[in-house]
Amino acid sequence: MRRFLWSVLLALLAGIGLGLIYSWSISPKRINNADPVSLRADFKDQYRSVIAAAYQATGNLPRAQARLSLLNDSDPVETLNAQAQRMLASSETFERADQVAALASALEGNTSQESTSGLPRSTPTVEVLNNLGNIFTPTFPPPPSDIPVVLTETPPSLETQATIMETQPAATEDIPRLTSTPTSPPGEPFALSGQETICDANLPDGLLQVLVLNPNRRQIAGIEIVLTWDGGKEQFFTGLKPELGNGYADYIMTADTTYTIQLARGSDVALGITAPTCQSPDGESFLGGIKLTFQQP
Repeated sequence: MRRFLWSVLLALLAGIGLGLIYSWSISPKRINNADPVSLRADFKDQYRSVIAAAYQATGNLPRAQARLSLLNDSDPVETLNAQAQRMLASSETFERADQVAALASALEGNTSQESTSGLPRSTPTVEVLNNLGNIFTPTFPPPPSDIPVVLTETPPSLETQATIMETQPAATEDIPRLTSTPTSPPGEPFALSGQETICDANLPDGLLQVLVLNPNRRQIAGIEIVLTWDGGKEQFFTGLKPELGNGYADYIMTADTTYTIQLARGSDVALGITAPTCQSPDGESFLGGIKLTFQQP
């Protein structure tokens, strides 16, 4: 009887083992058409990188938002900024990290514009036909009621080239033509909003500090900073020292060298930047630093 029980137990264990080997190695279950939210964390990062690359190529922010919503991130902007920092820290290409950071900046700028627009706008009935067969209704300020208007707009997107037409009853006078001017998209050039001389003996000599902010004064990671001088050029990025801030970057300047600093994505140019000579309370001279702040309008 005991031998019979042992035989049954061994057969059961052998069956379980063979079943696991078959299901895990020989014929594992393949999942097709899974939702992005069910992806593994590293695959989600790849998914966001692809969305960021598509946004850089097309400029279609609503489509990027719709794709990112499939991941169900609690805060897509913070998630993208954190991914950009991880990409820089893991020595991935700066271009891909900059694409992710640019998408985060665009999303944050778009959210800011939506939150500050408090007054409702009248939306004329317009029909938009594009080469993809999609139909959408943009928002424009209403034209004068007694003037027939033909609006023609070519959005910057490579995927959507649309012709927008609205016709009102004909008038006896000549028909004026208006061309709408879209608002500047998120990611417009940064302005140099601050320049300070820092005389702190506790900081490294000749420390150049750069801070990059969005319109809400939140720091932006992954922004390339271009520094040039007579006979030399250097690039460095924000976000590599997250303990000092996502939008922080620094560089050690050399004495008696004049630098020019600007952001690769477009910004005001800081000219004639040199490390200042400072004096400590006991009368000793040392090399001070400069702090520059760039912010999107």
